[in-house]
Amino acid sequence: MIFETILRIALGILMLSILANMYRVVKGPSGADRVQALDSIGINLIASIAAYSVLFHTQAFFDLILLIGILSFIGTIAFARFIERGVVIERKR
Repeated sequence: MIFETILRIALGILMLSILANMYRVVKGPSGADRVQALDSIGINLIASIAAYSVLFHTQAFFDLILLIGILSFIGTIAFARFIERGVVIERKR
């Protein structure tokens, strides 16, 4: 009973953190701040899904956690490369 309450409080805090990061994505002063906020949103989503998985006593969401982790990593790398070079994929002709 108390464990479920703690998980629900943690989920609420994670949702507030996602909302704060969404504000940083919209109002960020630079592109690097926006990329960092998007990466933080990905991490918070992974933690939220893991908490839901523990709360519902299921392992069905583990594939989703892995998928979001991979996509978040690839997205962060692509945004960082775009900020650094101005293009994600270089084509040599």
